[in-house]
Amino acid sequence: MKARHALEGRGHALVVDDDPNIAELLRDSLKAEGMDVTIAADGPAALRQARSCSPDVVILDIGLPGLDGFDVCRALRKETAAPIVVVSARNAEVDRVVGLELGADDYITKPFSPRELVARVRAVMRRSGMAPPAAHARSVGQLCIDAQRREVAINGKPVSLKPREFDLLWLLMRNEGRVFTRDQLIEAVWGFDFEGDPRTVDVHMRRIRRAIGDDAHRPRYLHTVHGLGYKLSAPKS
Repeated sequence: MKARHALEGRGHALVVDDDPNIAELLRDSLKAEGMDVTIAADGPAALRQARSCSPDVVILDIGLPGLDGFDVCRALRKETAAPIVVVSARNAEVDRVVGLELGADDYITKPFSPRELVARVRAVMRRSGMAPPAAHARSVGQLCIDAQRREVAINGKPVSLKPREFDLLWLLMRNEGRVFTRDQLIEAVWGFDFEGDPRTVDVHMRRIRRAIGDDAHRPRYLHTVHGLGYKLSAPKS
């Protein structure tokens, strides 16, 4: 089995974790960066999926049912050169050493920051010669974001946002039309180990709306979906 090269800056990630919440967080973080994602919840399924989808990168938990992550890593390394990033609650030095000696390219301990995870994935793909998912400038209506320069403009005029406000807006922009709950936004922007008040999302949304001139009662871009969360969509003509 050979890992296929990432096409047009996208790439395919195989996420292996038996915790559905973490698997979903990893999937959302990677898809938000332009990657296709396949999920496996146990060791045998991981090997089957890897042989089926030929991933460009594997994000692998260690404590898996059926076949533990070390055995999966060993088996994968015999069949594919795709980078392997271990994401595990095991933080002992011996576990990190074993994982790396078995062929993992990186080792991240839980809890982790989704932004750090994405950065690590991009780094191992870059080192392996595969194209990492690219950040793009995007526009919705007259709202424009350049992620590389971290610049926002509305109707051609620059908008000043704080770092997390920018990250929230960029996440919603990349996923135009998709509704995110507060918890999903917190996990994607603040990190899985955030312990503050979920209503901090509402505060940041108010600031973003104020900055882009959006009216909360009659929003053009940033919409509240009552009982669910938030989404960004183009204004109706």
